[in-house]
Amino acid sequence: MNDVLALLLANIDNAYEHRGWHGPNLRGSLRGVTASQALWRPGKGRHNIWELTLHAAYWKYAARNKLRAGKRGGFPVKGSNWFASPARPDDKAWRSVVQLLEAEHRQLRDAVASLGDAELRDPKKLRLLYGVAAHDVYHTGQIRLTKRLFSGKP
Repeated sequence: MNDVLALLLANIDNAYEHRGWHGPNLRGSLRGVTASQALWRPGKGRHNIWELTLHAAYWKYAARNKLRAGKRGGFPVKGSNWFASPARPDDKAWRSVVQLLEAEHRQLRDAVASLGDAELRDPKKLRLLYGVAAHDVYHTGQIRLTKRLFSGKP
């Protein structure tokens, strides 16, 4: 495997599901989160875990389409970037949001794994993929903080 490709995949995987130097990953930060907890909002105008999770899934989708020069018309949830969360907790709907994030991660990872040597020398694509990993880590921090605030622990 090309060294650049191995590094990109390691970066993406560490941010999403593997143990990384930075601490918890995005997938692990969602473990055990209930629909009620996912809908809890830390303050007026602040995003909740439900919205953060859909946002992360959307940007994995958008990055994959950008890699493949595709159109953005096929994300399974209507809208883009930030999505409204439901008014009431629904465990089945919450599980589907988490499953959507997982599916979008797998599809992005497959797209990255299929990149050719020329694509792996494209600085725009490399920045995009490093950005995906940074995006996951950033929102992992927000989710972890929101969980802590929800629990009332200092």
